[in-house]
Amino acid sequence: MKHTGLYKGMSLLVMLLVVAGCTISYKFNGASINYDIIKTISIENFPNRAVYQWGPMEAMFNNALSDIYVNQTKLQQVPRGGDLMLSGEITAYDQINKSISSDGYSSMMQLKMTVNVRFENAKNHSEDFERNFSASREFDASQQLNDVQEELVTQIIDEIVEQIFNATVANW
Repeated sequence: MKHTGLYKGMSLLVMLLVVAGCTISYKFNGASINYDIIKTISIENFPNRAVYQWGPMEAMFNNALSDIYVNQTKLQQVPRGGDLMLSGEITAYDQINKSISSDGYSSMMQLKMTVNVRFENAKNHSEDFERNFSASREFDASQQLNDVQEELVTQIIDEIVEQIFNATVANW
């Protein structure tokens, strides 16, 4: 009976050592960055070089791109020379007839945006790339583009920015 307290104490000590030795790490943002190596990111302004222009789109895109790295990583943004560097341009912004109704008029429209991205990892150049990212949204042709443009462009930008984030730091 004297040994029962000793066994309980030893069991408790072993459990504490096991718990202390086990660490589980979850990354809810999807980023897989080694912060010991990668500490900074430079994001250049992405100019709108699309033929069709909508004034607020360039600023909306640049803000969203910067915000995702601020909100979902611990990287410090620097004006130039970051460990990771992003540059590029908005290359296309188009409204396309998606379908025609029986009376010969357009019934669905598609709004599409394409962004060319150049990514450089100064610590591991095998990860460098230049690639286009695109997203689109459909809307009823009875609606005026001006009435739905801001909402659709916001959704398109969010999707493209997520694609860029996943391709650069989430290793998806």
